[in-house]
Amino acid sequence: MNTETVNSSQSQAIEDEIVELEERLEKAKARLNKAQVNKEPSTPPATIPSSNVPLTSSAHHFLLLLSDSALPLGSFAFSSGLESYLAHTRPKSSFPAFLNFSLSSYASTTLPFVLAAHRQPIDLLELDDALDAAIMCTVGRRASVAQGRALLSIWDRSFRSALPAGASTAAVEILKEFTVLLRATSSNITTDLPTASAHLGPMFGAIAVILGMSLRQTAYVFMLSHVKALLSAAVRASMFGPYHAQKMLASGEVQEGIQKVIEQEWETKIEDAGQSVPVMDLWIGRHEMLYSRIFNS
Repeated sequence: MNTETVNSSQSQAIEDEIVELEERLEKAKARLNKAQVNKEPSTPPATIPSSNVPLTSSAHHFLLLLSDSALPLGSFAFSSGLESYLAHTRPKSSFPAFLNFSLSSYASTTLPFVLAAHRQPIDLLELDDALDAAIMCTVGRRASVAQGRALLSIWDRSFRSALPAGASTAAVEILKEFTVLLRATSSNITTDLPTASAHLGPMFGAIAVILGMSLRQTAYVFMLSHVKALLSAAVRASMFGPYHAQKMLASGEVQEGIQKVIEQEWETKIEDAGQSVPVMDLWIGRHEMLYSRIFNS
């Protein structure tokens, strides 16, 4: 009988201890939740590209298409000067340094024309002509024209038949007239200057506004596509592997870098657009002089 009493007392004591521990655990959880709620974030939240108007499902769809690495622009055939940079700077080559140079250079020379074409697609021909005159590097000009004509071909063969509701009829007509003019220029073999070149920047801005993308979304996708092309070139040049490339693409540094150059060039007029990193023209221009290369000049 005494043994049963002792066992009962021990069981009761253990149950009381469990109840006490559970109460202490609940109080500790409550204090932790309160501390997390009151805790200030150590870093400000990253700015996400946004639009002043809701993004429609159709515009969202085309945004994803234009940002897709599988979009057949031919951009991955060019290294944007990376291969030449590696050849001229080894063993001190640094991809993060080159990425900063390239972002700043591409934004200062091309982004103002993308923004201007989005704001005023009716000026597409004049913007294309101005950019053609502004590009000093022949190799860079060839790459811009090749990708711009590829995008125009994608528009003509694919996007034009699936326009979103509310697409600007005037802007569509401008693109149609530009296409006709470009074909006439290409078929007319003369020594005269071409009346249309179809550079990537103005083409991208004009097509993006027709597809319903906002100005900021257009700028972000345009610069992000440039970063993806550079990372792809770095992988094929054996600077690092594909997993590291994705890590860099997802990093806060790349997001902040894109946002920074967009803000810098947001109000830049096309008359003020120009090369901010002169050595980039040297690296790009000397690419076709390399003894061996894996990318197009």
